[in-house]
Amino acid sequence: GGDHTITYPILQALVAKHGPVGLVHVDAHTDTGDTALGEKIYHGSPFRRCVEERLLDCGRVVQIGIRGSSYDPDPHKYCWEQGFRVVPAEECWMKSLEPLMREVRAQMGDKPMYISFDIDGLDPAYAPGTGTPEIAGLTPAQALEIIRGCKGLNIVGCDLVEVAPMYDVSGNTALLGANLLFEMLCVLPGVKTL
Repeated sequence: GGDHTITYPILQALVAKHGPVGLVHVDAHTDTGDTALGEKIYHGSPFRRCVEERLLDCGRVVQIGIRGSSYDPDPHKYCWEQGFRVVPAEECWMKSLEPLMREVRAQMGDKPMYISFDIDGLDPAYAPGTGTPEIAGLTPAQALEIIRGCKGLNIVGCDLVEVAPMYDVSGNTALLGANLLFEMLCVLPGVKTL
């Protein structure tokens, strides 16, 4: 739960200990907007604020599942200018993400990194309980490939955001979110799994 704004202060705290971190960011949106209704801090701006404060090691930022409408004719331009790797959802359709995650692991290396997972990265067929659903997203199996693909990395924190149970009478979004959080806990350094 919580909107994606929560990642911003979490990264401020982590960077005070670890320095700038790499980021695996799963989302339908890049969340690098500048302002909304005159506000600079909102759920669509956390990663722009993080760049401005040098919280991210920008050459180790990967955004996966990006898609949907935009207010900008070139919605990925800011991210590319910062050195982010943007993996649009259509590059993920109908395939395993294990090869992508091998590349991501190599990119992250052994330096500190963070996982930020917006539930709207998944297709709303699986996770309708969110405020900004976008069609043609990732599957739950791909979400597991991404999270499990981070095992062995120097993960210093993680989050799962934007679950809004009131938008999903089935409860499936909350169930999926809870399971993804459990999976993230299982890939933290030092955790023993079967």
